[in-house]
Amino acid sequence: MASSPLSSHSSRSSRSSVDLSSEAQTRALEPLYTQVLNRNPGEAEFHQAVREVLDSLGPVFTQRPEFADAKIIERICEPERQLIFRVPWVDDSGEVQVNRGFRIEFNSALGPFKGGLRFHPSVNLGIVKFLGFEQIFKNALTGMPLGGGKGGSDFDPKNRSDAEIMRFCQSLMTELHRHLGEYTDVPAGDIGVGQREIGYLFGQYKRITNRYESGVLTGKGTGWGGAQARTEATGYGCVLFTRQMLQTFGEDFEGQRVAVSGSGNVAVYAIEKAQQLGATVVTCSDSDGFIVDEKGIDLDLLKQIKNVERGRVAEYAERRGTSARFIAGSGVWQVPCDVALPCATQNELYETDALALVRNGVKAVAEGANMPTTPEGVRVLQKAGVAFGPGKAANAGGVATSALEMQQNASRDSWSFEYTEERLAEIMRHIHDACHETAERYGQPGNYVTGANIAGFERVAEAMLAQGVI
Repeated sequence: MASSPLSSHSSRSSRSSVDLSSEAQTRALEPLYTQVLNRNPGEAEFHQAVREVLDSLGPVFTQRPEFADAKIIERICEPERQLIFRVPWVDDSGEVQVNRGFRIEFNSALGPFKGGLRFHPSVNLGIVKFLGFEQIFKNALTGMPLGGGKGGSDFDPKNRSDAEIMRFCQSLMTELHRHLGEYTDVPAGDIGVGQREIGYLFGQYKRITNRYESGVLTGKGTGWGGAQARTEATGYGCVLFTRQMLQTFGEDFEGQRVAVSGSGNVAVYAIEKAQQLGATVVTCSDSDGFIVDEKGIDLDLLKQIKNVERGRVAEYAERRGTSARFIAGSGVWQVPCDVALPCATQNELYETDALALVRNGVKAVAEGANMPTTPEGVRVLQKAGVAFGPGKAANAGGVATSALEMQQNASRDSWSFEYTEERLAEIMRHIHDACHETAERYGQPGNYVTGANIAGFERVAEAMLAQGVI
C-alpha cells in the first residue's frame, strides 16, 4: 500500500533526525581519533583501520548510548597487551642475525586472542596493530568464540634455507611461548608463514612446554592436528562471500571474468574456487608484475611454480604459451573484469585503480587480503554502486576454519575435507547475511563496510559491557 504524503514526510523527518544524530555522534568520536594518532605516532595503517571503523559507528551510539557511556570503543582501540622482543638466530654461514618479533594481544572479550603471524621485511608495530585491530571485528563476525590479535617479525623467509627458517622459528618461539596457550592466545599463519613455519614453531613450543597442546597453533599439517581445507579456507571463503553478494542482485560466478591479485596461498585458492564455480580467472601477480591469461589461469602450472618451486609469476608466462603475457610493475586492475579479488597485501588498490575497474564495468570487489583497498578506492567503488566486500568480512574464512581446527583439537577429532568446507560455506553465508542485514537495519542497505563494522563491533561491545571495566 502506498504511503500518504504525510506519512512519507514523517518518515523522512525521522530518518533526517537520526542521520543528524549519527553525524553528531561521529563528530563526537573525533577526540578519540586524535588520541589514537597521538598515542600511536607514525602508524599509518593502524590509523587507517581505526578511522574506517569510527566512521561507521555514529548510528550505533545514537541507538545504544550505553556503549558510549562505558567507553567501549576507547577500550577497543587500546590493545590489552603489546609485545616486542629480540629474535637472534644464526644463519648457514655462522653469522648472527637479529630480527624483531611482535605480538599484539588486542581484545579477548569473546575468547582467546586469535590471529596470524606474518614474516616479511615490511612488518613493524603499525602493521601488526592494524592487522590485530581488524582481527577483532573479523573474528567477531564469524560467530565463533575468538578474541583478536596479530603478530610476526621483519624476518624475510625468501631465499632462506629450511635450516635457517627452522632456527629463526625456534628462536621466536623461545620468547613467544610464555604468552601463548589454547585458552590464552592462538597464533596461525599469514604472509611468509605456512605449514613449514607452523611446524617448526609448534615443535619448539612442544619441546619447551613438554605438552602436546594441539590447539595452541592453527594451520598445522593434517597428519598432526591440522584441519582439512585450512590451506584453502581464506581464498575459498572470499569467493563464497562474493557469490553471496552476487546473488543479492541475481547473478553468480558462472561465466564471470575475474581478476585476482597476488599469487600466494589466498590468491591461488581464490582462483581455484572461482574456477570451480564456473568463472574465468585471467590474472594473478607478485611484486615483480602480473600476468594476463585470456584462456584462464592454468592452476596446476601456477601451483607448481609458486608452491613447489617457489618461483615468480613471470615464469608462468614463459611456460604457458601464447595465451599468457607478463607485464612488469603494477596495473593488474587495469585489466577488464566483472569481479575483482585483491588478494595480495594492504593498500594495493588505489583510487585510480578503482576508477579503472568502474570504467571497465566491474560488478563486485571483495578483499581477500587485509585492507587492500585504500579509503579513496573504497569511496569510488561504493559511489559507483559496485558491491564491495571488506576484508574483515570477505577474508574471514581462514580464521573461521582455524576455529574449526581448534574444535577438532579440543575433541580429539578429525573431519573430512567435504564436511569442513560445508561448515566454511555456512559460516561465510552467516557473515554475509549479518553484514547485509546490519547495514539495512542502520539505514545503509548494500553497504557491507558499515554492516561489517557495526555487526562485529556490537558483538564485542556487548561482551565487554557484560564483563565490566577491565
